Amino acid sequence: MSPRVVLVGPPGAGKTTIGRKLAARLELRLVDTDQLVELQSGRTVPEIFTTDGEATFRALEERAVLDALDEDEAVVSLGGGAVLSERTRAALAGHTVVFLAVGMAEGVRRTGMGVGRPLLAGINPRATFKAMLDARLGLYREVATIEVVTDGRSPAAVVDAVLAAL
Repeated sequence: MSPRVVLVGPPGAGKTTIGRKLAARLELRLVDTDQLVELQSGRTVPEIFTTDGEATFRALEERAVLDALDEDEAVVSLGGGAVLSERTRAALAGHTVVFLAVGMAEGVRRTGMGVGRPLLAGINPRATFKAMLDARLGLYREVATIEVVTDGRSPAAVVDAVLAAL
């Protein structure tokens, strides 16, 4: 068993939006690992970060990713930081992984001031987003089998580009 496609990318890349639309076009289910974490823990992602910290969230996220990768014929959308886990990166080997790339300016615009995004909340979301993108870009590319730039594209155009690359 294996998902049809796995989506990775930073916050604001459109993983959830594109995941929903791609799943609909492929007539598959969408499995969003942030939603899985919330379902499995009974708490929201921001609550987990606030109460238990990032390390606890990352452990829950890793388990959710491994569970999602066991799904048959689904589109799986990973949280932006899921690629930080070496175990997750290893588990992605052999899967079709689409990196939804977004530039810094577009990513900051799409994520706003970090509302509901614990790692982007703070005094300077732009600097935080840049540091996050710099730290993760190589990891996204390491796991990706396909890269699709989302800047300046409608969700429908991004889905078309993903389907063409598949």
